[in-house]
Amino acid sequence: MPDANQRALPLWAGRTTALLGILLVALNLRTAVTSLSPVVSPVAADIPLDAIGLALLGTIPPIVFSLSGLFGPAGAHRLGLERFTVVAIVVMVVGYGLRAAAWDFPSLFAGTALGLIGAGLGNILLPPLVKRYFPDRIGLVTSAYATVIAVSTGLPAALAVPVAESSGWRASLAVWCVLATVSLLPWLVMLARARRDRLARLDTAPEVQEPEPQLLRRIWHSKVAWAVTLLFGMTSFHAYANFAWLPQLVMDTAGVSEFDAGVMLSIFGFVGIPTSIIVPILATRLKNFGLLVYTGVACYLIGYAGLLLAPGSALVLWVVLLGGGQMLFPAALVIINLRTRTQRGAVALSGFAQGVGYALAATGPLFIGILHDATGGWTLPIMLLLSTNVVLVAVGFALRKRVFVEDELHV
Repeated sequence: MPDANQRALPLWAGRTTALLGILLVALNLRTAVTSLSPVVSPVAADIPLDAIGLALLGTIPPIVFSLSGLFGPAGAHRLGLERFTVVAIVVMVVGYGLRAAAWDFPSLFAGTALGLIGAGLGNILLPPLVKRYFPDRIGLVTSAYATVIAVSTGLPAALAVPVAESSGWRASLAVWCVLATVSLLPWLVMLARARRDRLARLDTAPEVQEPEPQLLRRIWHSKVAWAVTLLFGMTSFHAYANFAWLPQLVMDTAGVSEFDAGVMLSIFGFVGIPTSIIVPILATRLKNFGLLVYTGVACYLIGYAGLLLAPGSALVLWVVLLGGGQMLFPAALVIINLRTRTQRGAVALSGFAQGVGYALAATGPLFIGILHDATGGWTLPIMLLLSTNVVLVAVGFALRKRVFVEDELHV
């Protein structure tokens, strides 16, 4: 969090390239997740894909994001934020290129995994990059890149099929390789400037501080870090559970068509755009951050209760409320910077919260599927989703006050 006495600089003051680089990286963070599934049919015509293969491709995103979170901070410590950002983007480019050129399932899987590794590292690096270059505009810049992430979730789904129909599925996937390559350019410019000036920072930015190994180890003992991790993990748990099962749930319980079920999922994702704009800015102004968490919990509780008790009466409202609950995702992004004093702390907390959080998120679709298969209905799965809000209420209470990770660990 910026010092209370720190003068807010103009947003563009010597930081235009950094802002452009941050936003372009954000635009690539979900393309690997949502660009393949719309063109699975034409891909399967060239590359055999059975149910197990599709399941593997669908479950690796949160797993890879988790591993990137756990191991990414060490890379940032060795190479520095900017150089490691370049590494992450290059991995994305290679992964997306390999996926577009895939000749069999192993190459398709490897390309997808590499692209996700690069995106996962980008997830970890963006919060500390914001803290490094925009300590005076944390809420505004987090709002901007969180909104771009929301857009990047829906954009591939909208473009994939038209591009595939006109130019083939390989061109549809290769588009994202081109976008990732473009996002590399601002960071190469920044590294060239750093070499020229023999500095690794802009004159308007604070001194570079990479995470110390001691902090990376000790953060496991921070109560604040665990609260942020549970916030990130539980909101991602809900997101991936709904991405996987919401269409089937509303078809079974509300009797809607497959097309309308897809529309409901689109609504669920679309609601995240306005919340991504508002929530980070609001979070920097609230004295009690817990109020944001409780608001998200209320949205989840009403939305899931509606699906459980009256799914056919106001289905759009229930889905909109569930999408509103996803306001906790941009809240989790901004709280990483609001509960750390230094860039070291931001890198360590970002890696820890997203590494453990995405591991937790990966269990969401699994547990919902197991309960649905065991009972043949949706009552127990919805009850599970409702019950997780108890954890979020405790998280809101734990994060209500401004306690910093570094102070808690005395580092």
